[in-house]
Amino acid sequence: MNKGKFVYSQIVEFLPHRVFDTIVQKYDGNRYVKHFTCWNQLLVMVFGQLTNRESLRDLIVAIDAHSKKSYHLGFGKSVTRSNLAKANENRDCRIFEEFAYYLIGVARQKLGNNDFKIKGKVYAFDSTTVDLCLSVFWWAKFRKNKGGVKIHTLLDITTQIPVFLHITTASVNDMNAMDLIPYETGAYYIFDRGYVDYTRLYRITKLESSFIIRAKRNLKFEVISHNLIDDATDVLADQTGLLKGFYSSKEYPESLRRIAFYDRDKNTTLIFLTNNFELTAEQVAMLYKNRWQIELFFKWIKQHLKIKSFWGTSQNAVKIQIYSAIITYCLVAIVGHSLQIKRTTYEILQILGISLLERTPVNELFTNIDINNVKERKDNQLTLSLF
Repeated sequence: MNKGKFVYSQIVEFLPHRVFDTIVQKYDGNRYVKHFTCWNQLLVMVFGQLTNRESLRDLIVAIDAHSKKSYHLGFGKSVTRSNLAKANENRDCRIFEEFAYYLIGVARQKLGNNDFKIKGKVYAFDSTTVDLCLSVFWWAKFRKNKGGVKIHTLLDITTQIPVFLHITTASVNDMNAMDLIPYETGAYYIFDRGYVDYTRLYRITKLESSFIIRAKRNLKFEVISHNLIDDATDVLADQTGLLKGFYSSKEYPESLRRIAFYDRDKNTTLIFLTNNFELTAEQVAMLYKNRWQIELFFKWIKQHLKIKSFWGTSQNAVKIQIYSAIITYCLVAIVGHSLQIKRTTYEILQILGISLLERTPVNELFTNIDINNVKERKDNQLTLSLF
């Protein structure tokens, strides 16, 4: 079925065109457009993510080198630096945001994992900052001579898919983003100690959800009872009690659990607070340990997708590029699962990045390529094939 099609044309077939068109129609994205539609724009942006283009000029040069293939790749009749720049600046970024959330839903459904040690939905919440040049990105003021944006992310630990993203300037306090999290009843939410806000944490309790958070050093806690612990584990204490202090006790008036855990890897003692009294202390520590998966996710997308150098300077263009990166991440995950490719997301991304303009069926592509040679091919062959 895919004989003769470019690899890129094969993988973008996994993007639901009709769903995207419905979203475009909702925001009137193709109004007054004759040639370069929102769909063309999306495919160009995904192509740029997969090929790791450094700049708008770099992306356009790569496309111009294969202008005769543009129609078959879905880029439309002509892609120029000016029409892509204008599209990224003027077209509503909510088109790409909604489509990203749709793909997130598809990816989570396909990658559902029932093998996680704790049953239920487990999420980690954190943010990452992308530094920007203030003289170019004037709207992203962070400090006196520095600009930046924050990507506040809620990551599904069991599927490794981000389920919620909120993009702000870097000056926005992390805790403010907690108010926008789409909390689910019965789910587990994991936070670092930078998110200690007892009013916001109490809202999670009232929603009948669980939170696990690392306590601050100045925690004032009145112990009511001591829970049994296993001396064979690294749990040092498991206590039930109440917060002390006038404001803290008002903001969170119910009982909490305080767990002290010795981290052998870092040779340090960690103090956790949780409103869950059913999990064992070891399970609480294990859940918090999985919070590091969101740190790995941030590191991964910064290294392997383009969210550190941007192809436009406006706030709208920056958001479109970030959502395009998430769309690409979900697309790679969906392709890997649908074609039953037994490789990591990083390996799939690497192999696709050097093979987009080949005409090999995608399944054969992954059986023929030796992953040990991928990095060398990426450094050398991609330059030859695109330029």
